Amino acid sequence: MIVETVSVRDARAMPADRLWIQGVYREYLDDLNPGTGLFPKLREVGHREPDLIAHWFGDPNTFPLVILRGSEPVGFARVLRVVQGAGQPRIDYRMAEFFVTRARRRLGIGQKAVQLILSRFAGRWEINEYLRNASAVSFWRRVVGAYTRGSYQERVVNGEVRQVFDSARPHPV
Repeated sequence: MIVETVSVRDARAMPADRLWIQGVYREYLDDLNPGTGLFPKLREVGHREPDLIAHWFGDPNTFPLVILRGSEPVGFARVLRVVQGAGQPRIDYRMAEFFVTRARRRLGIGQKAVQLILSRFAGRWEINEYLRNASAVSFWRRVVGAYTRGSYQERVVNGEVRQVFDSARPHPV
């Protein structure tokens, strides 16, 4: 069996990538905190998926990315460059969104995509996930632990698990 390569590209490069992200965004929201109703229907609170995604593409501190398996889009990520406030611990990047479609999970695609993203955006990272989303917590602990060889800090704050680490240090990919 020939395994197609996993790659990550800037979603601003191709208009079809933006439309693809917009098409799977509701599935992503449904996966964030399954069964809790934490995320209301966007239209109920005055937001629409196209408006939120338009913000990603217009913000100079946001990097919208599409995850590909071969040439097929299978996920997306949104990396934020953090604008640091005085007196705050230094964080360069935050993983604001990360999603792999359900049909493409558990194939190693997410882990490879994370490795590519962390290597592309070298610096001090923070990744947050909701404590109640056990599968997300498990995924990020496993992937960050493998990437950093266990060299990361983790805290639970206000119902979120936070991993902080430096991707600029050499790590195996």
